[in-house]
Amino acid sequence: MPDKVSGSLFIVAAPSGGGKTSLVRQLVGSLQDIVVSISHTTRKKRPNEVDGVDYFFVDQPMFMRMVDEGAFLEHAQVYNHYYGTSEAQITKRLNKGIDVVLDIDWQGAQQIRYAFPDSVSIFIVPPSLDVLHQRLTNRQQDAEAIIAERMQRARDELSHYAEFDYLIINDEFAKAADDLRAIVIAHRLCITQQVERQSQLLSFLLSS
Repeated sequence: MPDKVSGSLFIVAAPSGGGKTSLVRQLVGSLQDIVVSISHTTRKKRPNEVDGVDYFFVDQPMFMRMVDEGAFLEHAQVYNHYYGTSEAQITKRLNKGIDVVLDIDWQGAQQIRYAFPDSVSIFIVPPSLDVLHQRLTNRQQDAEAIIAERMQRARDELSHYAEFDYLIINDEFAKAADDLRAIVIAHRLCITQQVERQSQLLSFLLSS
């Protein structure tokens, strides 16, 4: 029976509208022992979002108290709202041997990589800026002025792709989902992971 080892941390980032949330949801639905870290945010809940499932929705004073208490591994202000990743939520799951996926922006990714240098980072980009604009428009969640602001920010975000370990082009969703799943599976099979997980088997094989 494989030995219990600590889980791995996977960072998935993309510009707004890049499709990372849908891809991450598909990933955790297709593999065992992997979950999405739920961020805290001060923004208002959107239709069909559930508190404690999509985000922990808190007001700004509570968020700032959590910052002062050192509760977040990373936090950032995005589009006039604050987002943060709870340290306790991540470490508890990793210690149980569960892989954790962070759906965050590139700024948060920088802070997480500093705290978890062994984390695996993945950047997702659209096939073109025209496609990105169309996806933002199709969501019907923002006014055109907000979409224009998101597009401008996306150009800056895309310039940080080289900071990540892997790059996925989200042109066809099914292929992008397969690519993301392949990265996680490959990491689980890398030699350092397997030496820990299969230590008993390897010892038996070498002593036989």
